[in-house]
Amino acid sequence: MSALNTQLSPELLIKLEAAQEASRVLGTLSTAQKNKALEAIADAIDANHGLILEANALDMDKAEASGMSSGMLDRLRFTPERLSSLAQAVRDVISLPDPVGVVVRGNDMPNGIHLSQVRVPFGVIGAIYEARPNVTVDIAALCLKSGNAAVLRGGTAAEGTNTVTVELMQSALKSVGLPQASVQTIDELGREGATQLMAARGFVDVLIPRGSANLINAVVQESKVPVIETGAGVVHIYVEESADFDQAVEIVHNAKVQRPSVCNSLETLLIDEKIASELLPRIVSRLEAAGVTLKGDTSAQTLCSSLGSATDEDFATEHMSLEMSVKVVAGLSEALEHIRKYSTKHTESILTNNITQAERFLAEVDAAVVMVNASTRFTDGGEFGFGAEVGISTQKLHARGPMGLPELTSTKWIVRGSGQIRH
Repeated sequence: MSALNTQLSPELLIKLEAAQEASRVLGTLSTAQKNKALEAIADAIDANHGLILEANALDMDKAEASGMSSGMLDRLRFTPERLSSLAQAVRDVISLPDPVGVVVRGNDMPNGIHLSQVRVPFGVIGAIYEARPNVTVDIAALCLKSGNAAVLRGGTAAEGTNTVTVELMQSALKSVGLPQASVQTIDELGREGATQLMAARGFVDVLIPRGSANLINAVVQESKVPVIETGAGVVHIYVEESADFDQAVEIVHNAKVQRPSVCNSLETLLIDEKIASELLPRIVSRLEAAGVTLKGDTSAQTLCSSLGSATDEDFATEHMSLEMSVKVVAGLSEALEHIRKYSTKHTESILTNNITQAERFLAEVDAAVVMVNASTRFTDGGEFGFGAEVGISTQKLHARGPMGLPELTSTKWIVRGSGQIRH
């Protein structure tokens, strides 16, 4: 056993070695074989709502007793409707093109050698996330379609739900003749399991964290395994003076209220001072009617007396709840300055009918997704047509934005010769 291996517990080492063996099988499968496995997983979810919901109810009871926030509770909760949507998301992955073997580029050299760069699986993908049992299935499905084995640490809060869903997926894999170790959970190993997973360089090819800023930062800083960084969402909408007022009210309401517990929900509204006196009270009234607690800068408070006082900390916070900050700005330059200061580079949107302002916003904002006249809730793998998503990458290397199948592959060069030697 190498010095690296001694950092891993026997229990984790067994799982990781099995994952490596499974990845070698998955990397050689045809698209039809992978799709058959995904169909079996979707069928297993549809056929076992009761079993999953029973486990989830126990997790919910423990989470509520522990004082978990409303936003986290919403992410933890499964309903029959969410399970049906989860199974459909797996089926959506079936319909997506298989990235493995796709030729990225290639050419014939003057000496007759043919070069091609093709997409290949990473091998073993680790994921660390919190209280999101849907992610267990989403990541597993995307890993399988892209030919990767998945080792999942989904957190103590969802341990019961994750255990059941992984067991169902493993049974589905076995039913179509694939290794059960293609999808594994290490939740039973606790926090120490997550720590060891970050040290499993040589066993895990890439690690993807999803969750709070604290969790993501900890993984990025401590992991010895290469990390694809997903990020927190301090998301902004800037309402420019030429925006359609009725449209702005609807978009802001949707971006904040439709599902406030997710990373693409709106956290800060920036509104041009030229229209704030007329438009802001309408937006505030609509949001407050939906239960949103609002804090604003001095100008916003002057226009809407119900607003609390927003601090720098408020503007820097991803609430993941029905809380939001508001700031009145003196045009696009000030809006851009605020976004540069507080953005987590996730999603930013401008509402405008001025093409020049829109194009400047698109060009100058540094974020994974930049929008014009659309709700930030559209930053999502499913909405982008990726089926499910592994996460939303806010880094700039390899993958950025919602990560689907191509983002779970690397490449290798294939060289086909006929006896050439280098002179």
